[in-house]
Amino acid sequence: MDAIPTNALADHFVQAFEEATGATISDDRQWKLPFDRSDGLRRLDLLLHVQTEHQELDLAVELIKQGYPRDIRHTVWQLEEYLLSTERRDHTIPFVVAEYLSTGARASLRERNIGYFDSSGSLFLRKGDWLVNIDRAGKPKKSAQVGSIYTGAREQVVHALLHAGDKWLTGLEIAELAQTSSYTVSQTLQELERLEWTVSEGSGRNQRRRLVQPGKLLDAWAGSWRTRQETKTRWYMFAPNPQLAAPWLYNVFRNTKQDDWTATGAAAANVLSPLLTSVDTVDVIVPPGSAARYAKDLGLKEVAKGANVTLLERAGASMLFRHQADGHIWFASPFILYLDLLDDRGRNKELASEFRSNILKI
Repeated sequence: MDAIPTNALADHFVQAFEEATGATISDDRQWKLPFDRSDGLRRLDLLLHVQTEHQELDLAVELIKQGYPRDIRHTVWQLEEYLLSTERRDHTIPFVVAEYLSTGARASLRERNIGYFDSSGSLFLRKGDWLVNIDRAGKPKKSAQVGSIYTGAREQVVHALLHAGDKWLTGLEIAELAQTSSYTVSQTLQELERLEWTVSEGSGRNQRRRLVQPGKLLDAWAGSWRTRQETKTRWYMFAPNPQLAAPWLYNVFRNTKQDDWTATGAAAANVLSPLLTSVDTVDVIVPPGSAARYAKDLGLKEVAKGANVTLLERAGASMLFRHQADGHIWFASPFILYLDLLDDRGRNKELASEFRSNILKI
């Protein structure tokens, strides 16, 4: 186990075990104990010897830094291999000891009757007359990768999973939906599975995943969305009736020769989930570097105040799953519409809440 104080963690585990069971653990600790298997020599992280009133037991311990369902598979396999190798298997209790074990990892270990302990003080043990189940909330260390899944091609994978809802999908199917590589899908899913926001079944090319925590994923994406920097310019276009400005402006965009634009923001969301009486401005996503071209084609005038058109220069996830509706107008996907309402402008917060409930149903 790298970069964590193994001796201190082992001491913490020994103390907790002795207090919970009344047994005594010998000071003789066997670190990196070698054992033979058919595929070669292996090493158990730690073997401890326990003295009870009636018998001597061994604790076969594997130490890990943080444990999520995906991470503990190899650890469990290592413990099972050790049990197969020792003549004292009937007197040996396998244990996973970690700084942090997620709820899903704990459940998985309990199902396999493998003991566990983490630095929160959580302890599980079931052997003979012993049943110890101390469950305390732990706090994982922040992963350096978490923020990165909400940018670039990984963000497209996040969008695709939310779009798919609770469907089971293979990695290839997700890659096709996200319009990105299988490698990017794999890297993103690894992080989401560590967070226990997705589940999987099967293996290899036939392995399928399903999103089980869409609300948590959407909230995390929203948190990242609010902090992003983007090129945004504000323009004015004459509209005969300010109360009907949005549909009139959309019609102008629809009649342009360009077809790589997408309506977003309050006016677009209000079409799908009517709440506001009228919206007199429109937000439109256009490809990076194309705002000036659109402005020229449509006769827009750049202004500091009184704008009724905002051009947002974006690519990637913002353009996924756009669709035509309401007179062949291009609308962003419901998830992009929702995220763009989180800007605290006007009654957007109220509209966002209605939209999430009525349209996203999350």
